[in-house]
Amino acid sequence: MLLKASLVAQGFRVEAANDGAHGLARMHEVEPDMLITDINMPVMDGFELIEAVRLVQKFRGIPILVLSTEFSDEKKLRARTAGATGWITKPFDATKLGTAIRRVCP
Repeated sequence: MLLKASLVAQGFRVEAANDGAHGLARMHEVEPDMLITDINMPVMDGFELIEAVRLVQKFRGIPILVLSTEFSDEKKLRARTAGATGWITKPFDATKLGTAIRRVCP
């Protein structure tokens, strides 16, 4: 909720999902400009979500940012290999997050 509130306050439209599987289903409904995902989620984790998104032709080019408490190089490499565009570690600075979003999704 904090993430959504900070992004809405910066003028972004935010669609939320309960888990990775729900997020993938929502993407087909709203066709977002970008995806922000955590790694640790029920049903479908962030790595699985990134891989599933990249398998869908119309979503192959959208930016995907990982926002997570995880910060190991191994997990960052796994996310990049799956198709993530960038990684932001929690806790996040709302202004820096907004800047990162505008950089990957002009």
